[in-house]
Amino acid sequence: MTDGPWLGDACSLVDALRAGALHPTEALETALAAIEGSSLNAFCHLDADAARAAAAAADVTLPFGGLPVGIKELEPVAGWPFTEGSLVFADRVAGRDSTQVTRLRAAGAVPVGQTTASEFGGINFTATKLHGVTRNPWDPGRTPGGSSGGSAAAVAGGLVPLASGGDGGGSIRIPAGFTGLVGLKATYGRIPRGPETLQPPLTVTLGCLARSVRDVARWFDVCNGFDPRDTLSLPRIGGWEAGLGSVDLAGRTAVVAVDLGTAVVEPRVATVVTEAAEQLVAAAGLKRVDPSVALPQGGFEWALSNLVGLVAELGDRYPDCADDLTPEIQIGMNLATRHFDVHTAGRADQFRIALNERVADLFDQVDLVFCATNPDVAFAAEGPMATVVGDVDLVATYGFDRAIGNHGALTIPANLTGLPAVSIPAGTVDGRPVGLQVIARHHEERLLLDLARLAERERPWPLVAPGAPT
Repeated sequence: MTDGPWLGDACSLVDALRAGALHPTEALETALAAIEGSSLNAFCHLDADAARAAAAAADVTLPFGGLPVGIKELEPVAGWPFTEGSLVFADRVAGRDSTQVTRLRAAGAVPVGQTTASEFGGINFTATKLHGVTRNPWDPGRTPGGSSGGSAAAVAGGLVPLASGGDGGGSIRIPAGFTGLVGLKATYGRIPRGPETLQPPLTVTLGCLARSVRDVARWFDVCNGFDPRDTLSLPRIGGWEAGLGSVDLAGRTAVVAVDLGTAVVEPRVATVVTEAAEQLVAAAGLKRVDPSVALPQGGFEWALSNLVGLVAELGDRYPDCADDLTPEIQIGMNLATRHFDVHTAGRADQFRIALNERVADLFDQVDLVFCATNPDVAFAAEGPMATVVGDVDLVATYGFDRAIGNHGALTIPANLTGLPAVSIPAGTVDGRPVGLQVIARHHEERLLLDLARLAERERPWPLVAPGAPT
């Protein structure tokens, strides 16, 4: 029996289980004890009995054999609550597993419980009326981000080695950046979202929050591949983990554009990101170029497009359920129900076309784009989203819409265009993690993973937050 939960990466725990140094039931019990004793509020539901049965029967020869994992609460697991972080659906229970969970189980993973998320995945901090405030293990007064905040807190906080996430506007990368983890948003469709897949607005991808690059690669080995319940999912590709290190990076072109030409980035964060990017460019033998990177802003269009699905889901419960929603979702629903019409929909489509064209032009000139993951370090755990970055008051300078949109200005473009992007730990500011984001062309996740693997070697990062588990 170990003295505490596993603080290495997930692959090393599987190795220990295979070697007989630890039994899956021991790994599970230490994880359960850590979760029960934690003040992070990273989990909102535990299924200890089912997890114990799965651990006892685990086949450790499988890719994740006996590994305790967390599942983001926006993802259905049969028999578990399916609240989407909302009081409105507090009594709803999932009738079936998601495709991703089905594949994780088949690979031997042991789902421990449900990690907290922002309500309906709508904002980039994790605090809901249903579950309360989730905290960052690096600084409990700060948010781990959202919407996959509970997964990030659980993995960085030493509670479980690996947890699922979803990214519709940065919801894997933002928490990864805030908590010092690796977070890959894959090409749209890489991991299927079924069953009962909501297709529009074609921005959400599934993945994980991980301590190491090889953990991410193994996750994609297990979970990627076409499923008929997600008709836009991509064909299966194997060899993600086995192929690590096989991409020839030398001579590829890269631009370092910390703010993507559109965001306001805190100066010290910009310095950390720039130094990390320059070191990685040099270590990889990349050729640095300097094309114009000035992406059009579209946070408003992105938000309204995503809210259409929520309007349909709430249906005739709204507006009677308005008081049960968090303030940010209330504002969004008000915008969607009052201002979304055929003209707004057309405007959103035109923006997306313009962004696609601009990004395509950019990737005609470069192979990789380096930028910050977040404009600043993590803000207050309870929210609201910060509207001051460095010495810039965004509301006074640019207005409310720009101030709020700044939080996703660095991550949303990859969602709207379907591009793959990874957040890699770059360093800290005032003891709080800073993420370096790298964006590549469609279907070039292997390139991103090899860059992240190189960064892992050149600039090693702590696998868990100092002092974890809390």
